[in-house]
Amino acid sequence: MWESVMAFDEPAAIGAVVRALDEGMGAEDLLLDVIASVQGRVGREWAADRITVAQEHAATAINDRAVTALALHPSARTAPTRGRVAVACVDGEWHALPARLLAEVLRIRGWRVDYLGAQVSAPHLVAHLHRTGPDVVALSGSLATRLPAAHATITACQAVGTPVIVGGAGFGPGGRYARLLGADGWAPDARAAADALAGGPLPQVRPGHQAIDDLPHLKDQEYTLVARSRPQLVGSVFGQLADAYPAMRAYTEAQRERTAEDLSHIVEFLAAALYTGDEDLFCGFLEWTAGVLDARGVPAASLLPALELLGRELQDFPRATATLRAGAARLTRTPLTPAGTAE
Repeated sequence: MWESVMAFDEPAAIGAVVRALDEGMGAEDLLLDVIASVQGRVGREWAADRITVAQEHAATAINDRAVTALALHPSARTAPTRGRVAVACVDGEWHALPARLLAEVLRIRGWRVDYLGAQVSAPHLVAHLHRTGPDVVALSGSLATRLPAAHATITACQAVGTPVIVGGAGFGPGGRYARLLGADGWAPDARAAADALAGGPLPQVRPGHQAIDDLPHLKDQEYTLVARSRPQLVGSVFGQLADAYPAMRAYTEAQRERTAEDLSHIVEFLAAALYTGDEDLFCGFLEWTAGVLDARGVPAASLLPALELLGRELQDFPRATATLRAGAARLTRTPLTPAGTAE
């Protein structure tokens, strides 16, 4: 399967799936132990700069079509014997394959599944709940930057009486942010999610709770102000970065565009850390980014001037500046002063 996907040979990849099913391999095992594993390796190869973004997109598309081929195979078609589940991605979340895999596993297990795909807004999801009345919502999120949207969706679903189980890397190690945001359940993978739902109805944590009630630290407005000012912050820091990091002066236009994108991601993850009140969310993102940059021959130290400049822009925001200092310290293992310069 890996060789076929990396050769962009869709017929060969689908043929491998169909042959495995014909020869008796379980559809669920094929979904999670083969297709999902191949997709995970695709992501790692991209992070290590061994494949391009275009290659990653092409491989993901082939894997998605392989899932479709599997779903249409007679051995994977199961008559519904359980309840109804709505499977959706958090608003702003484009990584839809994990949710698709879960949807197919649940179908194989006998659930009636409404698969709503990528980027589903809370109002659209709630409208669907009113029309169809599913027993539970399964919400997928791969990016921690979508946690505020996930929180709004969880709250909206619970307000109409529908419990929510969540999963995906965006909800943090061990599902720590799932609990923080009041989800009724969390699962580390599709098998665990299917097992949890098979165990009976999810008891709602607190139906209809208001988002702000569980996150009192948001009352300082730092999250809101940083999130809303992201374009201005990125523009200001980008304009000053060439002086703080002279190597940037030799960047090509494409490199400058990627730098602006990286700055935007940094501010997004800073906002997510402020929303959750967890500095480690931001620090973990910086460490991952440093690894990606290193694979592309860009030193991790190139992130430090951007963090320093952001600290200056946000000097009146104590939680934000503390998070930026923690991130810089994680990269260098050297504490930074409040002004953002290395001691």
